[in-house]
Amino acid sequence: MWGERTEGGKEGELRADRMAAPREEQGRTMRAVVCRGVRDYVVENVPIPEPGRDEILVKVLRCGICAGDAKCFEGAARFWGCPDSAQKAYVETPVIPGHEFVGEIVAFGPPPVKRRSAFRTGHELSVGDRVIAEQVVPCNNCLYCQKNLRHLCLPHAIFGFKTCVNGAMAEYMIFPANALVYKIPEKMSVDEAVYIEPLSCGVHGVERAQVESDDVVVVSGCGAIGLGMICYLAISKCPAEIIALDCIDERLRLAQLCGASMVLNPRKDDVVQLVKDRTGGYGCDVYLEATGSPASVTQGLKMVRKRGRFVEYSVFKEAVTTDWSEISDTLELDLLGAHCSGNEGYAKAIETLSSGKVPIESIVTHVLPLDKVVDGIHMVNSSSDGSVKVTLDPWL
Repeated sequence: MWGERTEGGKEGELRADRMAAPREEQGRTMRAVVCRGVRDYVVENVPIPEPGRDEILVKVLRCGICAGDAKCFEGAARFWGCPDSAQKAYVETPVIPGHEFVGEIVAFGPPPVKRRSAFRTGHELSVGDRVIAEQVVPCNNCLYCQKNLRHLCLPHAIFGFKTCVNGAMAEYMIFPANALVYKIPEKMSVDEAVYIEPLSCGVHGVERAQVESDDVVVVSGCGAIGLGMICYLAISKCPAEIIALDCIDERLRLAQLCGASMVLNPRKDDVVQLVKDRTGGYGCDVYLEATGSPASVTQGLKMVRKRGRFVEYSVFKEAVTTDWSEISDTLELDLLGAHCSGNEGYAKAIETLSSGKVPIESIVTHVLPLDKVVDGIHMVNSSSDGSVKVTLDPWL
């Protein structure tokens, strides 16, 4: 869509055939955050997109700023590649960022609505419905999609990073034909709906750990995803103990609201010793790493028991090194990665939020206009101003 060469145009111009306004919006443009490179995020006026075959035009109601968005802004090699390695850039520019969102259906592309499928979610969709879509738009053809691992889809088109799937930091966006769309329950607030994506990630991290009722579980990092892990653990898994770690006391208080039975601050407490003392010297059964900090990784390897489960759910700005002998010879550890939401993350996140037990008013802390996107990114990177989940409202 963006970044393609148009006939008679220049690289990076908007293609009129894919960005033309729908009938009721003819001649109008929309405001959108456009990423053109590292730290180059600017609000611009661009044409409102037109839905093609089996696509949906959505009015964006809210978009969250993910820690991954913030690391991308700062130039993390994970997103922009590294000249000293074989890692290539993942981001395509120019692109509209944003993969945590909720919106309202404005229009459908052909065929007519009555012929439209329910997008695998069991709900008929109509103009005016509030909806979300999974962050990965699967190709449905690769090995991973065929094995029902759509979140690992090889082309891996995540909203807001690829030009074929512009994101939600805009007034309007397109849900492509392959997007997995969910209708939002009528009683769910916009704050709750915009938290579905981060919570779904927390759900997947917990599910990877195969938590049992007698487990002592440590969640390292009480940002939006870590708090989602705690909520899901407390509401759906009920392990013997949930221990939350964070360097910000305000977030630890929030972790208690979410269901943590014990909270510790690594800057103030000997967290490794305290967890071992709590477990008879053995260490925790499960360690969920959700900080993106290398120190949290090495800390976890000292804290988890032999044959424990270590789940890594983070995007790191820099490489992390450790003594792999600890994983094998010392601990015989089950080391697990977790990416995005898995297959059931969104459905279970909606169910968890519908329980009414998630303290959403304390988790979604900021709502900013598009013009403040860079300020919001800095808040996410620094955890400043008491921020947890920072969001954008395109209509402010």
